[in-house]
Amino acid sequence: MEHPLIDTDEINKLTVDEIGSKISELNKKLTWALRYNASVANQIRMALDSYQTIYQKKQDEIWNKSNPDGNNYQDRIDIT
Repeated sequence: MEHPLIDTDEINKLTVDEIGSKISELNKKLTWALRYNASVANQIRMALDSYQTIYQKKQDEIWNKSNPDGNNYQDRIDIT
C-alpha cells in the first residue's frame, strides 16, 4: 500500500541512485520505529512501498533500454 501523502511525480524526478539512498534512509528509520512506535513504522512502510514501486519501474526501464529486443540472453547460453 502506497503512502497517500507522497507525491509520486516528485519521486519520478529523482534518479535511481537518489531513490536508492532514500530507500536506505527509510529502512534505517523503520528499524528504529519497529522498536519504539508501531504506528510510525506503518507510515514508514507505506512510504517505502511508494519509493520501491517507482525504483522498480525505473530499474525495468533501464533494463528495457539495455535489452530492447527482450531476448533475455537465451541465445548466449546453450545448455543443450
